[in-house]
Amino acid sequence: MKFPENFVWGAAAASYQIEGAAHEDGKGLSVWDMFTRQEGAVQNRDTGDIACNHYYRYKEDVQLMKEIGLQAYRLSISWPRVLPEGAGRVNEKGLDFYDRLIDELLENKIEPYITLFHWDYPYELYKKGGWLNPDSPEWFAEYTEVIVSKLSDRVKNWITINEPQVFVNLGHKDGVHAPGLKLGLDDLLQISHNVLLAHGKAAKVIRETSKQDVRIGMAPCDSPVFPAKNSIENIQAAREGTFSVEQKGLWAINWWMDPVFLGKYPEDGLKIYEKYLPEIKDEDFKIISEPIDFFGVNIYQGSCIKLDEKGQAVPARKKTGYPRNAYYWPITPEALYWGPSFYYERYGKPVIITENGMSNVDWVSLDGKVHDPQRIDFTNRYLKELQKAGADGVDIQGYFHWSLMDNFEWAQGYLERFGMIYVDFETGERIIKDSAYWYKKVIETNGEAL
Repeated sequence: MKFPENFVWGAAAASYQIEGAAHEDGKGLSVWDMFTRQEGAVQNRDTGDIACNHYYRYKEDVQLMKEIGLQAYRLSISWPRVLPEGAGRVNEKGLDFYDRLIDELLENKIEPYITLFHWDYPYELYKKGGWLNPDSPEWFAEYTEVIVSKLSDRVKNWITINEPQVFVNLGHKDGVHAPGLKLGLDDLLQISHNVLLAHGKAAKVIRETSKQDVRIGMAPCDSPVFPAKNSIENIQAAREGTFSVEQKGLWAINWWMDPVFLGKYPEDGLKIYEKYLPEIKDEDFKIISEPIDFFGVNIYQGSCIKLDEKGQAVPARKKTGYPRNAYYWPITPEALYWGPSFYYERYGKPVIITENGMSNVDWVSLDGKVHDPQRIDFTNRYLKELQKAGADGVDIQGYFHWSLMDNFEWAQGYLERFGMIYVDFETGERIIKDSAYWYKKVIETNGEAL
């Protein structure tokens, strides 16, 4: 069975994870540039200073995308590469890099999907309070206008912010990601609100500044809850678990997306966080709920729920020796059926899987190739579930595999390999893995090869 006629097949990557050139051509510092300098912050003392050297090898990388048959590429812009101080002065050399990259993609018939923020926050703005500063939404809007003014004559697909739950929780609560802070709930909720305001202001800027019709989304992450049995009661328990701030805290997808699509925070979250909430102005939700066009979401795994003998929802026991990837995340293809089903039911917007993939134990075999059958099987299973969701009425519009190539995997450094293209981080050599050639057939047949 094929996917919808205009379904978009792509792969994704992020600026700090692949570009390198961290201190070249006028780029400013990011919080990740600074975080990687801290002793013990990143495995093996790895940094993104060189990463995949994509800044200098982008033409080669685009040719690899073409060989794989990608229809679209989801990239992110390094905010401090374009505005070294985060606001004000524009670094034309940095902006020109993205200008050339977009042209190269389009010349090879690859549609760019731009993510404006994928965690490399300008260090100069961090020193002014970062996301806690009440001016932070305006800073993001200013940056957005610079990018959209330059690239929107050729780019029509925009994603404002990637995985706000991760950089808020891991970066500002747990301190294991940049900028490495451990803040209390008052500050975390203020940051969350400012991030949502930044999204809304950026969406408005994109719509008003673009030189052509645009499609705008956001890319939160989620681990959807799915039912052990397909009974009405189990499905309802999974639905409630997926959208539960009580269970998931600030990781809950509805804490972020209810304000965007419904113009309000979820009730259970308001009750839990009542005494920690920042001042919320009357016009804030009008800004945050600026209309967007699709529901982007990053899904790698989910959790199974069942009803106990009292009818209470409890986590289903994992099978002994349950399948998991090299990152020790469980393999749960059902997440790509139930997640999109619940999101579409709640918000009524087309769903694009903006990230899905797995870390695998990959190395170059004696034949000079990289064989990754686990990744092929993983992706096959997950795509079949997404296909099933589409057949059951969910408006699915795209899938972006994470990642295009092995890269700097944040606090894990270069230990985790998520790519469809193998990268030798010592030499920079690229080798297309078996999974990429398999994915090419999937794309050519619009999913019929699954």
